[in-house]
Amino acid sequence: KPELANPAPDPNPAPDPNPSPDPNQNDTSNGAPPLPSGRWITLPGRGELFIREAGVRRGHAPTLVLLHGWTATADLNFFPLYPALGANHHVVSFDLRGHGRGLRSPDGFRLSDCADDVAALAAALAAGSEADPRRLVVVGYSMGGLVAQLVWQRHRELVAGLVLCSTSRNFRGAAGDVAYFSGLAALAAALRLAPGPVRERAFARFLERRRESLGLGRWGQAELAGHDVLRVAEAGAAIGTFSSHDWIGQVDVPCAVVVTTADTKIPPHRQRKLAAAIPGAAVFEVEGDHHACPRQPERFLGPFLAAVDHVLDQVDQVGQAPHRQ
Repeated sequence: KPELANPAPDPNPAPDPNPSPDPNQNDTSNGAPPLPSGRWITLPGRGELFIREAGVRRGHAPTLVLLHGWTATADLNFFPLYPALGANHHVVSFDLRGHGRGLRSPDGFRLSDCADDVAALAAALAAGSEADPRRLVVVGYSMGGLVAQLVWQRHRELVAGLVLCSTSRNFRGAAGDVAYFSGLAALAAALRLAPGPVRERAFARFLERRRESLGLGRWGQAELAGHDVLRVAEAGAAIGTFSSHDWIGQVDVPCAVVVTTADTKIPPHRQRKLAAAIPGAAVFEVEGDHHACPRQPERFLGPFLAAVDHVLDQVDQVGQAPHRQ
């Protein structure tokens, strides 16, 4: 399978003055689902970021920013949601650092950098626009849920609401979790010292395992082939050290938590603890596993859209303007 032999991307590539167009736009020959249009946008001091946009800005309605889970991409995670969300909302998605077409950095992966990327994207979208898209409802799935929490903590002036899916306050709730994430930290440390051919073989093994576990076709494999294996390993280690336990109770914007009730990755009781810790958070349940959004969209879509509508209704009802520090 030739795509499995692709080397891991350069962790610090030179900026591309002419970024390649969206390879999936209007092309489903590799099995790609229909996707919204995409474009490259410059984030000053950070690099060129590929984003997708669905729907149009409507008055003062917030923009929905979709943040995907670990080892996925925005498209792999959210492709079933784009049509329904875009029909009524302005939606933006992008790949997080080290994943797919996400930003690359020589400084290692940090969840806080991903949160700051959201703020930089908001500023870039606002530049030259009469509408101010900095009023955001941040939608985070799994690892993206951790980033969404950090966006609120670090950039409260931007956030009108939160929708947190299949996620929790931390990912180290059991002894097995501690061992797993410690192993990822050790793997990341080893990869930093490994020569190029070793990284390439590790990347090929990673792609093969994900292809088998998720049943990915050619399009899915092509999405994963854009990953930087070192940064993805570092992202896993960062997940293992994250905790919002000390401050998540301060969230002061409308919030909904979408609980995947058959989840074996993030147990449902930990997802519900997250909801219980956030004042006024509403819970919406999906009868599905951790990958319910891309693999069981017929189960995921209804509760998810209800969660989004709930948050937007709350934003409207309280006249929620972005919190000012």
